[in-house]
Amino acid sequence: MTFSDYTTYLTTALGSVDVGQIEAFTAVLFDAWQRGAMVFVIGNGGSAANASHLAQDLAKGTCATVDQQRRLRALSLTDNVAFMSALGNDEGYDSIFVQQLRTFCSPGDVLVAISGSGNSPNVLRAVEYAGANGVTTVGVTGFDGGRLYDMIDHKVHVPLHDMCTAESIHSIIFHHVILDLRERIADALRQTTGA
Repeated sequence: MTFSDYTTYLTTALGSVDVGQIEAFTAVLFDAWQRGAMVFVIGNGGSAANASHLAQDLAKGTCATVDQQRRLRALSLTDNVAFMSALGNDEGYDSIFVQQLRTFCSPGDVLVAISGSGNSPNVLRAVEYAGANGVTTVGVTGFDGGRLYDMIDHKVHVPLHDMCTAESIHSIIFHHVILDLRERIADALRQTTGA
């Protein structure tokens, strides 16, 4: 496949994403900012990398200025290696996200669960716990969405049977969401201060 072929393939795949799902995802995150809720992000492999990147962008990239006081509070549960490895070693890999949620989350928080297949056991356990404990869940999936697709409150689905490109599209969606949120938050702060 040439790069030109790939860009055509990528553009076609991007066009298959439901824009309404992306808008709803952004609205959930903006609402979390308005309420001061915490946003947790999880995933494995390439989705873990996307989780780290998204959480960092939510926490920093949505700020219009470095001295902005009200910020979107976000944390990737893929980043605490000591906690993750202790949980994985002592309780099994399936527990690495759910046990962190037990420690950190509160009702009203948001969990963004990224899983290309939608069938990662540790992600499913975390979503199940979140749903039972008043945490809003967003699933970001590829393929047919797997089991995750039917467990979540909000969906961001890339209907593509190609993990590499699905993960790339997830990243593109996340960057769009960050830019949108930055504008919404800046507008809201201007309205509050009258500036």
